[in-house]
Amino acid sequence: MKILIDAFGGDNSPQDVIAGTVAAVKAKKGFTAVLVGNKELLDVHLSRYGYPQDRIEILDAKQVITCEEEPTVGIRTKPDSTVCKAFKELKDNEEAKAFVSAGSTGAVLVGATLKLGRIKGVARPALCPVIPTLNGKNVLLIDSGANADCKAINLCQFAVMGTVYAKAMGVESPKVALLSNGTEDEKGNALCHEVFPMLQSMKGINFIGNMEARDILSGEADVVVADGFSGNIALKSMEGAVKTVMYAVKDAVYGSLSGKLGGLFLKRRLKKLKEKFDYNKRGGALFIGVNKPVIKAHGSAKKETFKNTVLQAVSYAEFDLADKITAALIESGVASAK
Repeated sequence: MKILIDAFGGDNSPQDVIAGTVAAVKAKKGFTAVLVGNKELLDVHLSRYGYPQDRIEILDAKQVITCEEEPTVGIRTKPDSTVCKAFKELKDNEEAKAFVSAGSTGAVLVGATLKLGRIKGVARPALCPVIPTLNGKNVLLIDSGANADCKAINLCQFAVMGTVYAKAMGVESPKVALLSNGTEDEKGNALCHEVFPMLQSMKGINFIGNMEARDILSGEADVVVADGFSGNIALKSMEGAVKTVMYAVKDAVYGSLSGKLGGLFLKRRLKKLKEKFDYNKRGGALFIGVNKPVIKAHGSAKKETFKNTVLQAVSYAEFDLADKITAALIESGVASAK
């Protein structure tokens, strides 16, 4: 099994990408990491590390699609870019099982859709991060940014893909909720009103109704379905809120002598709380709905995040979601004809 990694994607590339990849290779056996990028530069960086020489390879790619470029133009005009070379390898090489990148989100999503292709029956792939919850479980938020404007059929398919994904993670009968501005059945915009009864009647979907954004972290649902615009706002609001609370707690603890004394007793619990909601521990968001796993890591990801994202990619490759998603879409009656 080979996992492809965009060595020049993200704010902290290639140093943290390489460091995280080396750490992942040392942490888990059974896969080969393929760094995609300028071979001469990567050879120099890799020479500083000790690692199993047969576990890390390089796929030479001299170009990079930046976040400032229009994604479609970048994919079309830069065939030697890390993203294009990775998707070609992913499509052509049976041993290549997944791709990880912290680079341009648009380029990764466009490249995955155009170069790798959608799973049979899927109209639109979606970004689906794993979010920790208060009760120690995880919740999948789908979509969190790939599709700003959606139709009802897209959200129904997101519910199916999220359910298949959650089952692959060990949830027997995933509870599916629809992101809305209230929990009552009649709440929501026109799209929610159209989707709600469809989700209620779909086979294979354990639909529990509407859910407000403030309840996503409660753990009451295993899958929360949203259009990419609303889902992205919800995700970033949660990230910002958690970060703000952590800073506030730190300030309260270290802002006075009494706080410091109390902090001595709370230090271990506060550390556990921080780790519980640290996105770095969970890696990136799966771009679900394309033929092989594509994981988008945060643009500011560092060594630890890359390590966990690479390990995450190995697990996703083992899930073998494609056939399961196609079958579930057909069973639910929402498979796309194209």
